[in-house]
Amino acid sequence: MPTRSETLARAASLRAIFDAQGAVLVEPPILQPADTLLDLYGEDIRARAYVTSDALRGEQMLRPDFTVPVVQMHMAHGAEPARYTYSGEVFRRQEHDPNRANEYIQVGFEVFDRADPAAADAEVFALIAEAMQGLPVRPVTGDIGVLMAAVQGLDTSPARKQALMRHIWRPRRFRALLDRYAGRSPVPAGRKALLAKAEPEISAPMVGLRSQAEIEARVAALREDAKTAPISAQQVDLFEALLEVKETLPNALSRLRDLAVDMPAIGDAVARVAARADAMRARGIDTDALLFEASHGRSSMEYYDGFVFAFRAASRPDLPSIASGGRYDALTRRLGQGDEIPAVGGVMRPGLMLELEAGQ
Repeated sequence: MPTRSETLARAASLRAIFDAQGAVLVEPPILQPADTLLDLYGEDIRARAYVTSDALRGEQMLRPDFTVPVVQMHMAHGAEPARYTYSGEVFRRQEHDPNRANEYIQVGFEVFDRADPAAADAEVFALIAEAMQGLPVRPVTGDIGVLMAAVQGLDTSPARKQALMRHIWRPRRFRALLDRYAGRSPVPAGRKALLAKAEPEISAPMVGLRSQAEIEARVAALREDAKTAPISAQQVDLFEALLEVKETLPNALSRLRDLAVDMPAIGDAVARVAARADAMRARGIDTDALLFEASHGRSSMEYYDGFVFAFRAASRPDLPSIASGGRYDALTRRLGQGDEIPAVGGVMRPGLMLELEAGQ
């Protein structure tokens, strides 16, 4: 295993790549307000972060990543366009895999630029690909925006679309919802019994944090959902075909364009994939060999809403991604109180890079 001093030295050399692009060094505090992350992701974030509190500052989290605090900083004070770099520790709970590090050094690069999003995507990817040269890694790309567009194009209720959008990053839950909305799985017995009653009673005592009004609103929403027609088999089949796209980028684009004939809602998102491919080629990326997986990024941080990528160790499937990143335009709108700017970034793990080099 590399020493801390070796890891820090590699982090400095990686950061120099971004310094050369005019990136400004930023150092967000290790302790971050928990309310922002909880507002963004709900209580799920507690399963992945270390939480503490005090009387003055309230609930705090050890920094689970850099992107959210960098976005907050930029939206409050930043000029346009802007490029930032950083390095330092991040902290993630690993209760299900004790072999994975719960504290490690991360180096990153974030670009805020509305002039040409495809070119910004290509810039971030190309610079990180440059840093990965000589390592036994294989890049993979995807685009969460294509999946989001496909959900919005489904012929179903806004409430069902909202539920599916919320669970794009939870593949099993998403699959279960899609099957239920298509009538392919049975309605849970408890829900069926509840909906069968003319006026379901809310029995006391109250349990949990929901008020009676909230429970009654939930019952009303379930009744409304029960009236919604199933998503057609054709639309579900098309969505499944989309999720199965896993090709080199030119072949994936061809398949996506074929699907867009019957899924017109994804047309603009597919055009953005094509524009990014052109920008990558202009940066010297061999897109003919670059893998595109439509489902890639569904286990990443939930703020990604467009381009996503990762560099995986070719012979070490046990390792997490050596580098990863993506586009998060909606996050800037969420943290900017109405202001927004297209943004994309990526991070690298110098400790894992050194570990791979030692194993070659």
